[in-house]
Amino acid sequence: MAEMAGKYDAGKSVRKKKPNLSMLQIINMSMGFLGIQMAFGLQNGNASRILANFGADVHELSWFWLVAPITGLIVQPIIGHMGDNTWSPLGRRKPYFLIGAVLCAIGLVMLPNAASATQMMAANVLLMAVIFLAMMDASINVAMEPFRALVGDMLPKHQATVGFSVQTILIGIGAVIGSDLPNWLTKLGVSNAAPKGFVADNVIYAFYIGAAVLILSILYTIVTTKEYSPEEFASFEGGKPIAEHKSKLSDIFKDFRNAPSQMKKLGVVQFFSWFALFTMWVFTTSALATHHFGLSPEDTHSVEFNKAGDLTGSLFGSYNFYAIFFAFALTPIAKFIGKKQTHALALACGGLGLISMYFIKDIHSLWISMVGLGFAWASILAMPYAMLIDSIPQKKMGVYMGIFNFFIVIPQIINGVFGGPIVSGIFGKQAIDYIVVGGVCMLIGAVVTMVFIKSEDETPKEIEEEIQQVHF
Repeated sequence: MAEMAGKYDAGKSVRKKKPNLSMLQIINMSMGFLGIQMAFGLQNGNASRILANFGADVHELSWFWLVAPITGLIVQPIIGHMGDNTWSPLGRRKPYFLIGAVLCAIGLVMLPNAASATQMMAANVLLMAVIFLAMMDASINVAMEPFRALVGDMLPKHQATVGFSVQTILIGIGAVIGSDLPNWLTKLGVSNAAPKGFVADNVIYAFYIGAAVLILSILYTIVTTKEYSPEEFASFEGGKPIAEHKSKLSDIFKDFRNAPSQMKKLGVVQFFSWFALFTMWVFTTSALATHHFGLSPEDTHSVEFNKAGDLTGSLFGSYNFYAIFFAFALTPIAKFIGKKQTHALALACGGLGLISMYFIKDIHSLWISMVGLGFAWASILAMPYAMLIDSIPQKKMGVYMGIFNFFIVIPQIINGVFGGPIVSGIFGKQAIDYIVVGGVCMLIGAVVTMVFIKSEDETPKEIEEEIQQVHF
């Protein structure tokens, strides 16, 4: 760990600068995100498939997916608030992502085995699956929010873009592994078919592996990263102790009302971006099955449907793979055209990528669509936070990162409520048409970014420091 700031002297009010962290230190503090996103990738690529195996109809899928954004809406601001007011021997943020990782690992093991658990407990299989899905989602949110706040805690502001870009790279690696793992296991000879009402072995074993990687990666971050003490934070604030005034849980609502205007404007962009992403995650398997494999919407148990599920995981792995390389490029691109211009360009590429899935009928050419989505995904995970962090007070870093999640989960909740009925009632269960709607939403997000978001106010020196930090 780099040399920490000097000892806090209560008699002085000199504001100390946070020390720059090395690239290795930034990687260490974000390594747990690899495991979190592997779990998230497994869920995104396989939840609809698992629920369909358990008997869910296409118009019901978005309702079951509501579990994720609802838990995020509730959990992330609370965890952020608690983290802002936690000072334990383990650290400020680390206790929360450790607890979240353990609970999420249990959910990863149990979700694909919901049918077996149902037989033991004489319960409804879909109900059990949703319970385990909710457990996973709540736990992922408990573990994920502190990692966003940790970047704000540990890094000086000129390293923020680099910090979030490193998280994006690790997210991409974890998501590639998680999304493609069932397909890789199938190629190794593990069955991708199962009796009606059960989940294929390749998915079950992939979830087991994901649980193990999640725990190991979180433990790695805990062991290799030391958080700043209250005294050190006080020195960064000009001598005023950051934990001087303990806030109440109800203050979350006051903090929401007093959110910086930049956060609210970025929230509009996030609304359209995440509406599109939710559409893709929920309906891609059904879209591929009907539009590319020629199956009927009711055919959810055939070998061909499971091939569509494997292809979904592979495509999701592809856009995450491309996102890794775009994450390296984000800071240099932002140097030349600006952060908001970079984000708008990325969203436009993502929107065109989603729309192109309708026109590209050859499944072997769908990787083309994923290139644009990879650019968009890399930017969505980094640029809004990099544009936001300057407007957030240090002592409220956790709670405002949690509140910012409102603008991610609310569009998913709205989409979850109305998406299924729209696909069923308006598009005749042809989910590919709704994928196009998602693409249009991402294009709208690009326009909103250019029109409403203020340009960053950075000096050339600060940007140059960011560029230098990208190189290992």
